[in-house]
Amino acid sequence: MARDRLYPEPTGEVRMSLSLRFAAGSHKGMIREGNEDSGYAGPRLLAIADGMGGQAAGEVASSEVISTLVQLDDDVPGSDILTSLGTAVQRANEQLRVMVEEDPQLEGMGTTLTALLWTGQRLGLVHVGDSRAYLLRDGVLTQITQDHTWVQRLVDEGRITEEEATTHPQRSLLMRALGSGDHVEPDLSIREVRAGDRYLICSDGLSGVVSHQTMEEALASYQGPQETIQALIQLALRGGGPDNITCIVADVLELDSSDTLSVQLNDTPVVVGAVAENQLPLNSADNAAMQTPAGRAAGLGRGVPQQPGGGFGPPGSGDDADYGSMPQDGSFGAYGDDDFTKQRGGRKWLKRSFYTVLALAVVGGGLYGGYRWTQNQYYVGANEDHVALYRGISQDLAWLSLSKVEKDHPAIKLQYLPPYQRKQVEATIAEGSLAGGREKIDELAVQASACQKEELRRKAADSAAGSVPSDEEAAENPAGSPPPTGSPAKNSDNKPKATPNPGPSLSEEEQKVASNCGKQ
Repeated sequence: MARDRLYPEPTGEVRMSLSLRFAAGSHKGMIREGNEDSGYAGPRLLAIADGMGGQAAGEVASSEVISTLVQLDDDVPGSDILTSLGTAVQRANEQLRVMVEEDPQLEGMGTTLTALLWTGQRLGLVHVGDSRAYLLRDGVLTQITQDHTWVQRLVDEGRITEEEATTHPQRSLLMRALGSGDHVEPDLSIREVRAGDRYLICSDGLSGVVSHQTMEEALASYQGPQETIQALIQLALRGGGPDNITCIVADVLELDSSDTLSVQLNDTPVVVGAVAENQLPLNSADNAAMQTPAGRAAGLGRGVPQQPGGGFGPPGSGDDADYGSMPQDGSFGAYGDDDFTKQRGGRKWLKRSFYTVLALAVVGGGLYGGYRWTQNQYYVGANEDHVALYRGISQDLAWLSLSKVEKDHPAIKLQYLPPYQRKQVEATIAEGSLAGGREKIDELAVQASACQKEELRRKAADSAAGSVPSDEEAAENPAGSPPPTGSPAKNSDNKPKATPNPGPSLSEEEQKVASNCGKQ
C-alpha cells in the first residue's frame, strides 16, 4: 500500500519520495468468544483499539474510536499533526462518554488506542493504554510506546523488575484508557522516518504472548507486510491465543514514478477486527446498519472491497499470502482443522451465560487479588511535617485509595533529615515487607536524632563563643590571661561562673551518621 508523492527539485529533476506499504490482520484468539479489537490501516492513518467492558461494550468502544479517528486519513496533511491527533482522541473520548449517558448498559466500557499519522516525511504517534507500537530499524526492534498499566508504573518506580512484570497477575490493569473519564491524556510524539523502517502496531494479544526477540526475528525476515502479519498471528495462536490478536505492519519505502513496485501499490484502506466483523456489505438494503459505530468505520465513503472468504489483509499490500483461505475459527494458516478445536454445544445461551459469569468472577477476583497484593506492600513517606510508615502503594486507583498509615512517627521531623534523605521520603521509599519498613524507620530515626543534636550542639557553641567578659573580669585578668590554677572563674557577684553547656551528647550510632547532616 502506498501513496507516492514526487517533489520537483529547483533544477527540474524529480527526487525520491517516501511511501508506506502496509497490511493489517486480526484474529479473535483461542479463548475469547468474540473480537473486541478494531484496526484500521490506510494511506495516512494506522490505528488499533483494544476494547474492554464485557458483553458488546468492548467492541462498541473500539469501533467508535476507530470510526472517529478515521477521518484523519482523508485530511490534507498539516504541519501540526499532533494537534490533529490530540483533538481526534478527545473527540472520541467525548463520544464514548455520551454513549454511556444514553445507554447505561455501556457503563464501564473503554478502549486503548495506538495510532500513527503519516505526512509523507514524518509520523505522528498517539498512544493511550497497553496496545503497543514498535520500530524495526537496522534489524533492531524497539518499543516506541510505554504501557499505561499499573504494573508498568511499578516497574518505573523500581518496585518490580521487567521479568516480574511479564507474569504479574495484574499486568493488564490499565491506568489510562479512552472512556474512563471526561478527559484523557494521550502520549503524543513525532517520529522521523527513514527508508527501510518497519513499524508494528499491535494489541496485547500479540505482545503479551510473543516475546520481544521472537517478534524481532519475524519482523526482520524478508517477508512482505501481509506475510509478516500472518506469521505474527500464527505465533500468538501457537502461544495459546488467550486474547484477541490484532496487528498492523507498515514499511517505509523510497520510490520514484518509474518504480515497478509503486505501480502495484494502491491506497485501499483495510478495516479489521470488531469493525470489520460487524459490518454488512456496502450494497446492503438495510442502510440502518451503517449507522452503527462499526458500520460508520467500515463505510468510510471509499467503497472498501470485501476480502474473499473473510480475509485479513488488503489487496496490493504484498504478495498473495492466501489470507482468503485462513479460517477465523479453530485454525489459522498452516494449522489443520482439528488444531485448536473447541467443543460446541447446542445450548448456546447457557454457554454464554456461563462465560459471562465466569468472566465477571475472573475480573472481580483479579481486582480483589490485586488489592490484596497492594496491602502486603509497605513504604516510608511524609505525613505533613514528619515521617510515617504506610501499608499499600503510594497511588490511588480511581476512587479507591491503595494505601493507609500503618504507624505514624511524629518524632522523626523532616526538617532534621539531610536534604537528600528528605527528598527520598517525600518521593516515598518502597519496602517489600513490614520488617523492611520498620528497619528503614529506625534508620531515619537515628539520622534525624543525630542531626537534631548536632544543631543543638552548634547553637550551644555559638552561644558560648559569643559571651563577653565584664570590666571587673578584664581588670582582674589583664591581657586575657587565664585565672590562677585551681581557682574557679567568678562573676561580678563573686559567685562561680557556670561552665557553658556543650549540648547533648551523641550515641555511637548517631556519631556514625552525623557527617550526613549537611549532605545534599
